[in-house]
Amino acid sequence: MTKDVLISISGLHFGTEEENGEGEPVEIITPAVYYLKNDRHYVLYDEVVEGVPGTVKNTIKINGDSLFELRKSGLANARMVFEKGRMNMTSYQTPFGEMMVGIHTRDITTEVAEDRIDVHISYALDINSEPLSDCEIDVHIRPVHSAEAPEMPGILKS
Repeated sequence: MTKDVLISISGLHFGTEEENGEGEPVEIITPAVYYLKNDRHYVLYDEVVEGVPGTVKNTIKINGDSLFELRKSGLANARMVFEKGRMNMTSYQTPFGEMMVGIHTRDITTEVAEDRIDVHISYALDINSEPLSDCEIDVHIRPVHSAEAPEMPGILKS
């Protein structure tokens, strides 16, 4: 895998009180920096928060099917840990206030190849000990110049 990558994060959030079964889709595609250290995959990228000046710096750490960690710093600060079959709590600080976030990871699958990394996570989310939603997230990491890289305006593939 090259250092310059595109990361695509997409998912669905199903509210616990929704009866129609339709999830709320979420998706971002952005340039990122990838590196491998001590058999763990790291991806660094910036995130813009709509309506607020500044950015959130994100670091993802992937350790096989056992651990997916997302650290946020800047406008938002959190360390979100996804471990299959475990509940992890974190303090999530935003410009609008702080909340305790609980993440109960049901499943993580990770596929790593020479030119791609794909992760799927299924988890339940609670805020301040109140169930919020059931979530599914897919993370796809590709070299910028890969034929499989997601389309992004302003990013040219060779």
